[in-house]
Parts: sequence; C-alpha cells; structure tokens
Amino acid sequence: MPTNFTVVPVEDAEEGGGSSGSSGSAGAAGGSKPVRLDQIFGEEDNEDNLQGEDSQKESSPFINSDDDGEPYFDGKNMALFEEEMDSHPMVSSLLNKLAIYTNLTQGVREHEEAENEDGVRRVTVVVPQMGTFIGVYLPCMQNILGVILFLRLTWIVGTAGILGSFAIVSMCCICTLLTAISMSAIATNGVVPAGGAYYMISRSLGPEFGGAVGLCFYLGTTFAGSMYILGTIEILLTYIVPTATVFKEGEDAAMLNNMRVYGTCCLVLMALVVFVGVKYVNKLALVFLACVILSIMATYAGVIKTVIAPPEFSVCLLGNRSLRNEKFETCAKTEVVKNKTFTTDLWPLFCNSKQPNATCDEYFDLNNLTEIQAIPGLLSGVIKDNLWGNYGPAGMWIEKKSQPSVPVQEISTDTNKEYVFNDITTYFTLLVGIYFPSVTGIMAGSNRSGDLRDAQRSIPIGTIMAILTTSFIYISCVVLFGACIEGVVLRDKFGYSVKKNPVIGILAWPSPWVIVIGSFFSCCGAGLQSLTGAPRLLQAIARDGIIPFLQVFGHGKANGEPTWALLLTVGICEIGILIASLDAVAPILSMFFLMCYLFVNLACAVQTLLRTPNWRPRFKFYH
Repeated sequence: MPTNFTVVPVEDAEEGGGSSGSSGSAGAAGGSKPVRLDQIFGEEDNEDNLQGEDSQKESSPFINSDDDGEPYFDGKNMALFEEEMDSHPMVSSLLNKLAIYTNLTQGVREHEEAENEDGVRRVTVVVPQMGTFIGVYLPCMQNILGVILFLRLTWIVGTAGILGSFAIVSMCCICTLLTAISMSAIATNGVVPAGGAYYMISRSLGPEFGGAVGLCFYLGTTFAGSMYILGTIEILLTYIVPTATVFKEGEDAAMLNNMRVYGTCCLVLMALVVFVGVKYVNKLALVFLACVILSIMATYAGVIKTVIAPPEFSVCLLGNRSLRNEKFETCAKTEVVKNKTFTTDLWPLFCNSKQPNATCDEYFDLNNLTEIQAIPGLLSGVIKDNLWGNYGPAGMWIEKKSQPSVPVQEISTDTNKEYVFNDITTYFTLLVGIYFPSVTGIMAGSNRSGDLRDAQRSIPIGTIMAILTTSFIYISCVVLFGACIEGVVLRDKFGYSVKKNPVIGILAWPSPWVIVIGSFFSCCGAGLQSLTGAPRLLQAIARDGIIPFLQVFGHGKANGEPTWALLLTVGICEIGILIASLDAVAPILSMFFLMCYLFVNLACAVQTLLRTPNWRPRFKFYH
C-alpha cells in the first residue's frame, strides 16, 4: 500500500507542544531538533485518528488552519503552501459577508465587488457564511417555482386531466430528484470548489464531462431567459396593459409580432442592466423571492376560501361552447327593460344587426345561453369531470361535454372568433415538454458552492429538500385546481372566458392582481438572473479551453465582466424571443436541460461502475 503523505505547515510552536504535528513544526522552525518521519506520520499509527472517509475533520471541505486549536492535519485537504493560502484565500478573497439574501452566484458578485466606487480594486478576505437554508434551499425554490406555474399549470391540468397532469408532474420531479442525488454524490466527492456546478463537475469528473454538462446548462439557461422574457411580455400585454399592443388583434399573427417587438425591447433593457452592474439585480433578489412566495400563499388561501364562499366569476356558454366575454356583460340574447324587450351586446356578435328580426348564426339560433360558475369550489364535486384529459387539434372549441347542445351542419367562420378554442394542437408529450422547465433550477444551490459554510452537507440536503417541497406544491396544485375550477375554464389558456383574467388569478385571494403583479416581477427577476448567470458560465467554459473556438468569450472587461459572452448570450436569447411563443420555447429548453441532467447522471453511473480511485463520495444514497 502506498503511504499517504501529509504536508505539515511550518509554524512557530511553544515549547513543550502537545502533539507530534506541533513538535515537528517546532523542530523545523527552530532548527534544534530534526524532523523525524515518525513525528510527521505518527497519526497513521493512531487508531483514533485513522477514520478514513468517516473522519470528522474530513467532512469540512474548506482549508482553514485556524479552525481548531487541535494540532490535527487532514491528509487530503491540506495545501502545500498553507501560509499563502491563509493570507490570500483563493475561494473567498473577493466575497463580502452575506448581509441579506441574494439569488446571485459567487462569481457574479465577485465582479461587482472587485472594484469600489473609485474604481480601485479591493480584496477582502471573508470566510463563507451561507448555510443550507439561505444558500441552497431558497435559491432552488426561487428558480424552480416560476412562469409555468402561474401561466400554464391550470391549462395543463384542464387539458391532460388530473390523472395525466399527476403523471407529468411525477415523471419530471422524479427526473430532477435522481439528478439531484447524482449532484449530491459529486458534491461530496472531495473538496467542493467554488464556481458552481460546472467547476464542481469538471474538477471532480474531468473536463470532458464538465464541458458537456456546462455547454448544455449554458444553452438551457440562455433559452430560459427567452422563456422568462416571453412570460413577462405575455403577462404585460394580456393582463396588465392589453391596449399597449402594436399590432391589433384582428391582424394575422398579431400576438406573435407583439411578443417579438416587446420581447426584443425587454431583452435590450435587461442586457443593459446586467452590463452596467448586477448589484441592482442583487438588491432586488429578495423582492423577487417574496413575489413568488406571496403568490403561492394567495393561491392556497383562495382554495380555502372556495369552501366558504367561491369567487363570483361566471362563464357564459352557448350550447356547450365557451364564449369570450370581454365584449359583453349579460349572458343572454335579450333582456326586458320597462316591459320592453331589447337585444343585448351579445346579439350583434352573432347577428348582422341589433334588431330582433336580424339574420343570425344558425348555432346561435338553435342553442340557448347558459351561465355557470367558473370556480364551483372545493366541495362541488367538479373533480370528477376533470379527471381525464381533453386533447384536441388547434382550433377546436372548448366545450363542456355534459352540457346539452344542438349541432349544425355548416360552421360560420365569421363568428368563430367569439368562441374560446385551442390555439395549438395538444397531446401528452407536448405537455411534458412545456411543463418540464418548471422543475429545472435544481443547480441553483450548487452554483453557490464557494459561498457555503459546509458545501458537502448543504448541497445535498438543501437541493433535495427544495425538490421535495416544490414537488408537493406542484402535485397539490394539480389536485386542487382540478377540484375547484370548472373544466372549460381550466382549458382556457389566456382567461378569455373570465374577462381576460389569469385562471389561477381568479382563484387567488384577495385579488387576481396578486398573481398578475407577483408573476410579472417573478418573471422579470428570473430573466435577469438567467442573463446574469449564463455569460459567466460560458466564460468559465471558454477559459478552460475545452472548446477552442469559444476561447474568445473568455475575455471581458478589466474586472472580469464577461462582455463578449454577454453579447453571445443576448444573441441566442433573441432567437428564442423571435420564436415568440412560450409554448414553443419551453420544449427547446426542456431538451437542453434533459441532456444536461443526462450527462450528470451518466457521469455518476460510469464512475461507480468503473470504480475509479478518485470516486469516493460521502453521500451514500446515490444510484
């Protein structure tokens, strides 16, 4: 067996020092006593200190000789030049003490803190202080919960049904949980370096695996920025300021063109904020997290309120078809005022005039109007109608199957726009691709590896607990949405049948604006964080020289800001914005993250099967 050499720092010791390590140090410093091998390696003969991977000292991944008063030196975590490491730590030399919660990675803040207000570089030696809750759990929660929860989950529940949605959520959450277990094994395989998931994987498993994971992670993060920006613009133009559209609703592809124009402007503004300084994003990190938490709490409060008093939102049905009700107030063909019969605002939408004897659409003549409650409540029994899926092609009307209806032979295209219908063809695998980005973000904790007090303990516990918490939130929302909300409302993606309110918003208490404002700021913050993290990830890959043609993106400003990487990131992000549909960008994002997670799990499995000597994770529950 080869001898495990231990490097002992040379330091002054008081006479009569207690241990072999201190005696050796004193002898070397004073020159009066020769340093004997049995003094240096005396620990190997001590059964109490020979604990292998279960050593208490080995559980601490950070180099700090001032930790204990004991003259104990860990053979695996000692550096050759201990005194230099103490005076100029590589990991925490540019970190300031954590005062408030931040969702930015260590590398992002290092660039901002490298210069003070006068532009003079200032190095501050700070020991990492972030624990599991602040450093891993909250960042993972904030990155996992986001735009899909607020804008698409109700539609997924209505389209796939409760059982189908439960299967989608379960598959995606199991996928990320298995990946988090592999990440935990990698994180506990030796010393955890600063620099995030890319550095952790590449330094532990080799640059090949690290480069593959890093590139997929970079592309996924970049397209995530596109998705969050598109979500921001969708909330803005659909719910907050619908009159701000450049292309009017009557034109073909008007919504897509509006998304392209406003999305590009939003991307430019966010890129300028990131370029000028991410310290402003840092200051708003707590606000973005609060928006997510308050929105979820408002949703659960609304579910509880439906048991007592359901919200007063109604849906107008013509026959069994759901109608867009933003153009009329009364769900009736005629109304009586002072013993006189008048036609309502709904009449001219299906007839050629407001007169009672006008020529009307055949389906409008043959079927009656019915008003039903949009949210019957938790105890209404509507869950039985929402168990199964309602897939269909684009242009299919959203219908309540149990409602009576008289069919017609010829369909009028002029009045078709007054109904609520599917904007895209729906099927199970499409919904999986749209939903999967809502469970990504599990690497947010490992991205702060250099900030954590005990990374080997915090990363596994914090990441897995965040996944379990968010999985509970998603699964409970699937069941509660299906048990509270009418099926035709769930399948109404943009809330046209409830006066253009978000469906999750009409459920929330006390007001739909809690969800609208909360989801808007949540999407803005997530977009800024994507544009902040992706360029630095590309810069790290470029500096390692794994892919030669990317080396130009390793350069930046004097303080290390990745200027060229930011430009490439904005260019790729613009491609996603030009697609202009959140439902089309989300599957692309899913593919990149699935490939990233594949490489992480594959790396862990291959290292285990090959039993490589440097693969000794302390986390024993990996697959």
